Amino acid sequence: MPSVSWFLRCALLLICLSARGQVTVESDEAFLDRLQRASFDYFWKEANPTNGLIRDRSTPNSKCSIAAVGFGLSALNVGIERGWISRDAGRTRVLTTLRTFAEGRQGPEPQGTIGYRGWYYHFLEMDSGLRAWKCELSSIDTALLLAGVLDAREFFTGEHPDEGRIRNLAETLVSRVDWSWMTDAQKTFTMGWHPESGFLRSRWQGYNEAMILVLMGLGAPGAWGTAAPSGPAPITWDAWTAGYRWRTHYGFSYVEFAPLFGHQYSHVWVDFRDRTDPYLRSRGLTYFENSRRATLAQQAYCVANPGGFPNYGPLEWGLTACDGPPGYGARGAPPAENDDGTLAPTAAGGSLPFAPEICLPTLRNFDTKYGSQLWGPYGFRDAFNRAQNWWATDTLGIDQGPILLMAENHRTGSVWRRMMKSPVIRQGLERAGFTAWPERP
Repeated sequence: MPSVSWFLRCALLLICLSARGQVTVESDEAFLDRLQRASFDYFWKEANPTNGLIRDRSTPNSKCSIAAVGFGLSALNVGIERGWISRDAGRTRVLTTLRTFAEGRQGPEPQGTIGYRGWYYHFLEMDSGLRAWKCELSSIDTALLLAGVLDAREFFTGEHPDEGRIRNLAETLVSRVDWSWMTDAQKTFTMGWHPESGFLRSRWQGYNEAMILVLMGLGAPGAWGTAAPSGPAPITWDAWTAGYRWRTHYGFSYVEFAPLFGHQYSHVWVDFRDRTDPYLRSRGLTYFENSRRATLAQQAYCVANPGGFPNYGPLEWGLTACDGPPGYGARGAPPAENDDGTLAPTAAGGSLPFAPEICLPTLRNFDTKYGSQLWGPYGFRDAFNRAQNWWATDTLGIDQGPILLMAENHRTGSVWRRMMKSPVIRQGLERAGFTAWPERP
């Protein structure tokens, strides 16, 4: 191990070089430019241009993840805004993608379909667009896909004929979802359905990443003057919040969910900064503030480092769903959930708007400290574990999406501005009981 004097000599050398103008320190804005552009490239290059499907991860044999497609549709909007691709190129890719889902065969058969009753299978074959493996018809992944679809509808508002086609396809895709069917006659959504065995027993209740699913289920029926296939879903916002856990960790009180992705995914598209529901109103905060507290509490957990990991600290934290030495899993804290020393940069990247004062320095530390061990062609790789000297080789679409889009919301708020115009989102928030916060005259 190098001595302290070696580090001091290196530091003095850097100071001297900087004084001579030979070292340029990258600004925060330049770093975010580089991070966002690299993340965008994942969605542009890891897609099948003939059908718009996007790989789950950066391996040649990866299946398509429909959640990655949802993030990717919004990524295309950012890419056009920032000049990384032309509007023509982005419009063509979006139209191709929407046609794939609109025209793909739906039905109850276990093979040869893309989905059923307006819902889609979690994973699809990259070339054919048909169900991969024996995966489930996924309610949350369909919602994440449709969030990108709604964003495309709000972005492509021009007079070009293909932009009108995009809007029409987006409305068709959302309107034809049989929201009521996925409840299985209850007041919450089931997590999915298999043609071989029926509905999954697990249900979406309590705070997690599925808030956007519930808002869409409340807001989509009748959003464009068209009825849902089986009428409004019987879900209620009260049934969703009935599963909340209000806890205090490291001095922060908030609705608990240990992995940070649960505090981020819905917030990628929905701006919760100045509105709240009856549940959080009674506790004096918004969902945006709730996610901020969860982020700060997780950093505090890693500073306390109850597991004694060698690198945890104020600039090294980030527990969420990711790969790790034993495989993929949902890691989180507090409370500790599967914490084995594995950190994922997307945890900090997805929380950028909530707590930039800790997220941006953490991301920059990951970049400068670990370099090519952690940074690849598409920006940050999935995760790393210093205790076990393990470094992920893959980049994941559901990592790069929150990094890219939440960085954009932090910088310009453009995704939020578009999505808050959506009739589906606006109606969903209203039906859930959201009102302005703080109170306006």
